Amino acid sequence: MSAQSVSSIIANQNDAFRSSAQHAKHLVGQRVHTHGIEALGLEIVLDIWSHVRRFETFTADNDPHAEHDFGSFKHPVAGNVFWKIDYYDRSFKFGSENPADPAVTARVLTVMLAEEY
Repeated sequence: MSAQSVSSIIANQNDAFRSSAQHAKHLVGQRVHTHGIEALGLEIVLDIWSHVRRFETFTADNDPHAEHDFGSFKHPVAGNVFWKIDYYDRSFKFGSENPADPAVTARVLTVMLAEEY
C-alpha cells in the first residue's frame, strides 16, 4: 500500500473519529480537553467541541502528512485553540504500530488552548 493510500485511510478515520460520525463506532479512543478549556465553562466548551467536529481547514502547513490529525482555529472567547489526534495501541500504553488499522489502534483527541501547548 502506498504512503498516499495509508495517509488517506488515516485521514478518513480521523475525520470520522473527530466528527463523532456514526460510521466511526469501530474506532476506539478517547476525546479529552485540558483544564484551560474546562475553565471556560460548559457553554464555551461545547462550542469549542462543535468547532473541532466541523473543522475542515487543512493545509500543507497544518497537515503536512495529510492525515487530518491536527487543527487550530481562533475562537471568539477562548482565542487560539489547538486539537491533536495521537495514536496508541489498544492498551493506551504504547504508540500504535499501524495507525491505519483500527483493530490495533486507539486514538486520543486532545483539545487545548494554544498557550497550553
